[in-house]
Amino acid sequence: MESKLKVSGIIEESIVDGPGLRFTVFTQGCPHHCPGCHNPQTHDFEGGKWMELDEIMAMFDEDPLLAGMTFSGGEPFCQPAPLAELARQVRARGKNIVAYSGYTFEQLSEMAAHNPDIEALLSMCDLLIDGPYVEARRDLDLLFRGSTNQRILDLKNYPEVKDVSDQL
Repeated sequence: MESKLKVSGIIEESIVDGPGLRFTVFTQGCPHHCPGCHNPQTHDFEGGKWMELDEIMAMFDEDPLLAGMTFSGGEPFCQPAPLAELARQVRARGKNIVAYSGYTFEQLSEMAAHNPDIEALLSMCDLLIDGPYVEARRDLDLLFRGSTNQRILDLKNYPEVKDVSDQL
């Protein structure tokens, strides 16, 4: 079990990173480098700081009003093992998990076939917002997304997936 996560930052109460009041963890390190990314400080894999999962969960447990935890980035699927463990602990508390990824679900599924940690993280997610941010497709009216190519996928019945982008 991984006990540490490389973190760029944490927002303890967010209403823009998924449904309900969210605890958002911004992971450090991203291979995508999407032009126009609103978190370019998260790209460098050498940046950020290491945090113990217990420390993150202690912060999360301070707020009983939270609907769940969101993994953003950076690219969360570059650190799937500690995030899968964090998600397991959040789900054990009856809360939900939302993850953002610059990879599409199809790409993550291929990666999961060779990496059980990615499979474990996908299986813990309630919602996945997938796909790279595409500046030419930017739309500020989209819920939880920055560009029209990105989808909101319901993974509650993973590996079955349902696109709910237009239903929330």
